[in-house]
Parts: sequence; C-alpha cells; structure tokens
Amino acid sequence: MNLHLFIPALFWSDTTFPEIYQDLPTPALATLLAKSRTATSSATDINAWLCKAFNIEKQCDWPVAPIMQRMDSSEQYIDSSRDYWLRADPVHLRIEQNHIMLADRFMFQITPEEALQFSEAINQILVHDNMTVLPLNPYRWYIRLSCAPELHTQTLNAATCNNINHLMPTGKDGITWHKITNEIQMLLHDHPLNQERAARDQLAINSLWFWGGGFMPQSAFSPYTAVWSNDHFAQALTLLCDINHRKLPDTAESWLQQQTNSNTENQLIVLDNLLNSEKYNDAYQWRENLKKLEQDWFFPLYAALKNNRINSIRISSVNEQFSHDFFVKPSSLWKFWSSIKPLSFYADKP
Repeated sequence: MNLHLFIPALFWSDTTFPEIYQDLPTPALATLLAKSRTATSSATDINAWLCKAFNIEKQCDWPVAPIMQRMDSSEQYIDSSRDYWLRADPVHLRIEQNHIMLADRFMFQITPEEALQFSEAINQILVHDNMTVLPLNPYRWYIRLSCAPELHTQTLNAATCNNINHLMPTGKDGITWHKITNEIQMLLHDHPLNQERAARDQLAINSLWFWGGGFMPQSAFSPYTAVWSNDHFAQALTLLCDINHRKLPDTAESWLQQQTNSNTENQLIVLDNLLNSEKYNDAYQWRENLKKLEQDWFFPLYAALKNNRINSIRISSVNEQFSHDFFVKPSSLWKFWSSIKPLSFYADKP
C-alpha cells in the first residue's frame, strides 16, 4: 500500500518567523522528512494541487465551479455538461487603512434560509445581465452562463485574509465583473438581513467572490484507489472520477485498522487541519494543530512504515511561498547519515 499525504500549510508561509518552530515536539515528522527524497517547487494553491492530482486540465481558471456544482446539485438534477459555471461565494469584506481584507466561511455562519434570501435579492439586480445566483450550498453559490467570459480569477483560498485590491478578476470582461461586484456590494450594504446579523453580533455578508470558472472537464482520472478527506473539493473530484471517497478518520491508527491486505493500492489522505490557522495568522493554533497531527498521524504512520505495513509515504504540502514533496520508503529509514533537521530547515528552501 502506497500512501500520499496532502497537508496544506505544513510549513508557515512567513519565512521571516522561524521562531514558530521553536520547541515543537514533532520527532516523527522530523524523521520522516529527514529520511525522504525531497523536491521543492514554486507555490501553488490547494485547489490547483488537487486538480493536478486528479489530472484536471486548467482552463482560464482551474474549473472548480463545474466540478463542485455537480456534487452540490445532487439533490436537484441540473444538466450542466454544456454550461460555463462560476463560483460566487458569500464573503465578508473589511476595510483596513487602504486595504480591503476578505474573510471566508471560517469566520462566519450563514443558514440556508439566509443564503436563499440574499441570493433572491441579488438576482433582482442581475436580471438585466441574464444571470442567476444559485445557492446550492449555504457557503457555495454558483452562476451558470451559456458561454465563457474572458475572465481570470483568483481562488477564494488565495484571497482569504489578504488584501484583495490586486486580486480582483482580470481579462477582457474584468471591468464588467467589477461593476457587477460593486452593484452587489451596494445592495448587501443595507440589506435587512445584514442589519439583523449585526444585531446578533455576526459578520455581514457584504460581497460575493467570483472564482473557479470553467466548463465540466471532458476527462479526469486518478491514480488513487481511495481518498480520505473532509475537504469538499476532494470529495467532488472523487465523484467525478468514480473512486472511493471516505470520511477522514480521527487518527492514523483508525485508518490503518480499516485497511485490507492489498499492497498495491495508492491512497490519498488530505489533512487540512493547519490551513485555516495559517491563513488567519493564528500561530498558536497552528502549533497546537501540528502537535496533534504528530500524535495522531505522524507517529503512527512512522511506526507503520518502519514495520513494513506501508510500502511508501509521500508527503506533499503547499503554502504562499513554496510547494514541497517528500518521498520515503521503509529502507529509507536506515539512512543513518541523514541527520534530523528542524522544520525551519525545510520551510524556506527555494
């Protein structure tokens, strides 16, 4: 059995803050990294990484929207094979000095009823553009178009907790979508639902983030026989490729207990526990989550690799600076000359 671990934000993006790794008790992770064959490349996004892992070709954007809507519309049949789909997710914007910062669903809650009411109001001003917002999930909204706009967008993950002034849609139709965004923001600013949310001390839903546009991919295939994840896009990709998707177990021991005797399977586990704390610059929570990953995942997997219960482990990670890959086999653990290094050693490698 070959295991691929995908761990977004395994390393802290801010390489000028090496102190974040100080006194972190992660001996199993440090050993796995030290004994690995390594590769480092330029930064990529979690959605882009998953698309590449499932052999999805990039269109103008990575086509997250058509893939996700197939899963989100499972309870209401929508023939989407010929249409262009665009994500239009509800977000909260906050002005800080001369910056506009974006917060995603990690920072707020929205009910299905609120999503429906907000989208109905937005659709009244989109009628003249022949568009309709579909809140197929309270946190994942969509727009369906008959033809593709000349538009390049940034993913919601890339925009979250960042200054969006230079992340707005670009391309020939970029100005049109800026105008649509401004109209929606004006509508939402004084919407009664946001007044009610403010009275409950909840963040306002004051904009939509357009991203991930494209047509349904004509082909997709995966090298994995099973994917274990709580990430919804990973789940949607398994649905597209018709492979097993399973809920992420709490620990590696639980995962190991569910394995068969097959030694040829390639399995993907997505551990995204670190992502939001890194995005929102919560160093304390990032450290605590990494400690828990060490206890629940890295130590048991190191032991399983050492005892030949696993043929190989590949660890992949992405952040705002770099993409990292580490590949280790049981025989690699005998490389006595590979000294254990601090995590900061890997974090700032170009």
